[in-house]
Amino acid sequence: MLKFKFLLWVMTKLMQRAIATNAACAKYVAGKRLEFQIQTADRIGRYFRIQDGRVKSFAGLAAAPQFTMTFRNAAKGFEILSAKDGKEAFLAALHDEDLTISGDFVEVMWFQGFTEYLKPKS
Repeated sequence: MLKFKFLLWVMTKLMQRAIATNAACAKYVAGKRLEFQIQTADRIGRYFRIQDGRVKSFAGLAAAPQFTMTFRNAAKGFEILSAKDGKEAFLAALHDEDLTISGDFVEVMWFQGFTEYLKPKS
């Protein structure tokens, strides 16, 4: 559980750094207002707010997130979120029902685009 919580906190730092160091990323999030959460099936998680070109995260769960990513448990969440082959891991997790996504799928797709900026440059 601790590794999962730590990974969610680190995600915030990665998003903040991407915005601060990549002009294209900063442009991508400019004007965006989004609140989403990542949690386990037993409702342990963190929510994220993207607003005014910045990212903030908060322990716990949001009252009304625009979308929610729910992992079967903390171990699966950590495994999937830290996988080197991110897209394939997410697709497999959805297929195996280790991950469910609820809410506004347009926002989910926007977030997928944002995560492209988090990948290390090769």
